[in-house]
Amino acid sequence: MTTATTQAALETTDAQPLAEPKESVSQASQPARLISLDVFRGLTVAAMILVNNPGDWGHIYAPLEHAKWHGCTPTDLIFPFFLFIVGVSISYALGAARQQPATHGAAMLRVLRRAALLFGLGLLMALYPKFEFGTVRIPGVLARISWVFLACGILFLKTSRRQQIGLLVLLLVGYNVLLQLVPVPGFGPANLEPETNLGAWLDRVVFTEAHLWKQSRTWDPEGLLGTLPAIATGLLGILTGQYLRRRELEPAVRVAQLFVAAAGLIVAGLIWNEWFPINKSLWTSSYVLYTGGLATAALALLYWLCDAQGRRGWWTRFGQVYGVNAITVFFLSGIVAKTLGAIKVTAANVSLKSWLYNTFFTPYFSPVNASLAGALVCVLIWFGVLWLMYRKGVIIKV
Repeated sequence: MTTATTQAALETTDAQPLAEPKESVSQASQPARLISLDVFRGLTVAAMILVNNPGDWGHIYAPLEHAKWHGCTPTDLIFPFFLFIVGVSISYALGAARQQPATHGAAMLRVLRRAALLFGLGLLMALYPKFEFGTVRIPGVLARISWVFLACGILFLKTSRRQQIGLLVLLLVGYNVLLQLVPVPGFGPANLEPETNLGAWLDRVVFTEAHLWKQSRTWDPEGLLGTLPAIATGLLGILTGQYLRRRELEPAVRVAQLFVAAAGLIVAGLIWNEWFPINKSLWTSSYVLYTGGLATAALALLYWLCDAQGRRGWWTRFGQVYGVNAITVFFLSGIVAKTLGAIKVTAANVSLKSWLYNTFFTPYFSPVNASLAGALVCVLIWFGVLWLMYRKGVIIKV
């Protein structure tokens, strides 16, 4: 829901078409651009578009829905994977600047500009197409990405690896304490219920109910307090990226140790789940560890296949095509979906989006399969657009 580029402004490059590099294992071990990271980012954003664009929100296969509250479905993995990738990418994009303190000011300014751009794009998505400023949702996916990118970018430049690990622990333990021990003003004891937890109360105070998630207006799944553990997800990515950049270790050693770390994180998350349940909307500490472990394992596997072994095919190209323009396609897919929903087909008295779905999908599939088919076609259409951009070397860096 990603991406890590070194630019802080929205721009179109005139770069040559991206070719499949043919590195040796030793070259792949160097801290160059990771094919696996582009593939991971692309597969993640493609999955995000899939779950965000069902043909019919009333008919969705269970794995393509978020957990009702506590718990974790495959869909609940997408956003933390995205933030984990942001963290990994920061370690590559700002790695050189980190070694030169004299450049930290300029680097932080680039980070700030990019974070502001991401937040602005998120606000524009929320406003479009009605531009009702009085009720626009301020938190959101791009807003959270911007906050995590800003915090993690600065922390990467200004803290050591040991300090980052300490901050990670502090964020996770501190967040647990806040949500389970601090009383909620106006409600009483600490609790983890949607509308009465400490994070929901804080969002209503800061943003007011008018600017929260429109499905509730009383709490927000991308709320302010939950950004703290989301930063921890980004820090896990930073730590993983720094480890991958270690030149002295052979790829096989890196992958083996990353799988060990991933298993440890997953187990720790499941243990913590017993008293601080895994919950995407609250972004609980157990959720950070559990999803962070799965993200680490996924990246380790892709790194071994794509970079260390050089095994690439249609699936890696699919991921790369989506991965190099990830934020662009996420933003544009949201704008196009809202546009199709706003255009009315007067003869049928429905939106253009509904007319297309009712014409080309519902007559030929069961309700749940028609919904899935609509989502898959959406993914494929955007792949076609991105493929043309990829072939011409057009990368919109956000």
